[in-house]
Amino acid sequence: MRKLSLGALAREHLERATDASTGRSAATVYGGHEHVLRQSVLALTVGTALAEHESPGDATLLVLRGRVKLTSGDTSWEGRTGDLIAVPEARHSLQAIEDAAVLLTVAKHL
Repeated sequence: MRKLSLGALAREHLERATDASTGRSAATVYGGHEHVLRQSVLALTVGTALAEHESPGDATLLVLRGRVKLTSGDTSWEGRTGDLIAVPEARHSLQAIEDAAVLLTVAKHL
């Protein structure tokens, strides 16, 4: 059994993202590519985005800190600290409206 502080991970990765030339930082905190379930902390500095991409399975974003905008086609959802957003199965992108950290949970399709 392992216990993690999502708040501490959010702070740590926001610091890393601030120092990174890409404006982002990420780490898998549970599972991985060899598992069905994967959870990752992603941190993005304001204005930084993850380009449009496919979803590998059922997924949610839990906003740990800050504000983000998830866009799929002509539809977008804004999330702030404490919000949970269901990620659409369609192509989508993520942008930081302010410095933000999220917990991405993905259950891959088998």
